[in-house]
This record gives sequence, structure tokens and C-alpha cells, in this order.
Amino acid sequence: MQRRRLASASFVIGFLLFASYGAAAAAPRALLELFTSQGCSSCPPADKLLGDFAADSSVVALSLPIDMWDYLGWKDTLALPGHSMRQRAYARQRGDRQVYTPQMVVNGTTHVLGSDRAAIERAIAETDRNAEIMAVPVSLSTASGNLTVRLKADPAVQAKSADADKSTDAEVWLCPLVSAIAVAIGRGENGGRTVTYHNVVRAWRKLGGYNGSDSTWSVPLSQIEDGHIDAAAVIVQKGTRDKPGPVLGAALLPIASHITGDLQRTLQRTSNVR
Repeated sequence: MQRRRLASASFVIGFLLFASYGAAAAAPRALLELFTSQGCSSCPPADKLLGDFAADSSVVALSLPIDMWDYLGWKDTLALPGHSMRQRAYARQRGDRQVYTPQMVVNGTTHVLGSDRAAIERAIAETDRNAEIMAVPVSLSTASGNLTVRLKADPAVQAKSADADKSTDAEVWLCPLVSAIAVAIGRGENGGRTVTYHNVVRAWRKLGGYNGSDSTWSVPLSQIEDGHIDAAAVIVQKGTRDKPGPVLGAALLPIASHITGDLQRTLQRTSNVR
């Protein structure tokens, strides 16, 4: 019993040290985007698998709920119109027009069945042969109530941007997340089931463009958190929102502890004033 308490205490201390540092300098091997729906009977295994990937620090795994199957009797409570638009934009860029659920898009370039772990791993290995994919280091940190995003310079992106005579060759997107949310589905193909969704994207905020130069953005946590958000992901992607290309970099950072800490400090200051 004593040994368990000591182990638990060590875990808490380790977590607090990480939280106080509040930074993630990510070098993941892949960005995984799962297009899923609460009205899709084939999706729960993929949702569960995404939870496994979400626990793997070597990937950034996101759930993008869509409204494709709302007409079957249950309106997806997490779906965003932008997710459906993104899925269709990927299909147009690939030229295959394949839009389905559960669909996993890997590194912005290829898609596989979202419940097929082996196919996902093969897609990661295949896309990794493209030297520009996940080549841009993305660093996230929190301090003084702000989320700071830093991108290091990438000479290859700079060269391509200069050759194309463009001011930017990629876009940088911030995605506030809910790390886990259980939904009791009342009707439709999954009626009566409770499904847990992981790293659910709740918004898309464009931070700016990236042309291969050192870049930094600072966003107040108060503009991200809405009472449910507890993590944030950043995606650096070639192309535009309407014509998405390969993912050049990505990172994810839990932010709930930092938001809570800022709130506690604010309350303490208010108490002292009184």
C-alpha cells in the first residue's frame, strides 16, 4: 500500500513538473485525421483505435466528426460543417472523390479505412518517403496566459516559396481540442450506445502563412478555452484550406492545467484586492 502511494506521488510530481514547464517540442511521424460520425455503425471501432493513437506521442491523432449520416435519424452532436468541407477538399485534391466514414487521412496525402490499424501504419510509412512531410519542427508552449507557437526555419520550404514567387507556401492552423468526450447516442445506427471520442477538433483558427522562415504566434488561452477545451493542436500544411496538401508539421499540447492555473492565480489576485 505504501509503495503504491509513493508511486502515485511520483506520478503527480512528474505531471506537475511537466505542467509547470508547459511546452511541447514535437517531432511526430504523422498527422492522423479521422472523419467519423455518430450515425455510422462502422465508426465505433475506428473511434476506439483513434484513442489508442491519441495516447501515442509519436503521432498527432485528431477526430473530425461530420454530418454525413445525420439524415438517418440522429444528428451528430460534435459535427462541424468545416470538417465535411475539409474531407471533400481532400478528395478533390487526390482526384478520387472518395468520401466515407470512418475515413482516416494520413499526413494530408492518402486515406485508408479508419478502423484498419495495419493500413494506417502502412500509410504512415508510405507518406514518410516524402521528405517534406512532417519536416518542419513545431514547438508549443504556455506561459503567462498565452499559447505560443514557434516554427523553425526550413530551407527547403524557403526555396520552393521563392521559386514560386509566393509570399507563403503553407498555412498554419490552430485547433482547440476536447481530449475525450463520451456521447450517449439516442437514435440511428448507433442508438443506445455510448461512444467516447478522442482529441475532438472544436474549431479551426488560421494563425497565418509559413514560407520557411522562423515564425512565432502568441494566442491568449482565454480565446481558446470555452469550458470544455483542454488541449490544442497546430497543423502546418502546404496549400490552402480549399486545396490542402501535404502536412509539413504538427504538434499537440494539453492546456487544461495551464488554464486552471491561470484562473486560480486570477482568483487569488482578486481575493488579495478584497
